[in-house]
Amino acid sequence: MTSAQRKRGGWSWWYLLFVVQFAVALWPTFYNRVEPTLMGVPFFYWFQLLWVMVSAVFTAVVYFATSD
Repeated sequence: MTSAQRKRGGWSWWYLLFVVQFAVALWPTFYNRVEPTLMGVPFFYWFQLLWVMVSAVFTAVVYFATSD
């Protein structure tokens, strides 16, 4: 096995960003409320849409930080 193959299959601390993504998405009591509203949209909805974009940024950061 070459060193590139060993490095690719290893652990990185960057992967903890994925844990943050899933923890926030799977804990609805954190964002299950109406206030504050954003242009009339309750917090429950706009937070989830915002979190989709934040998760995409987290995924890109992990991708580029762990790429060879």
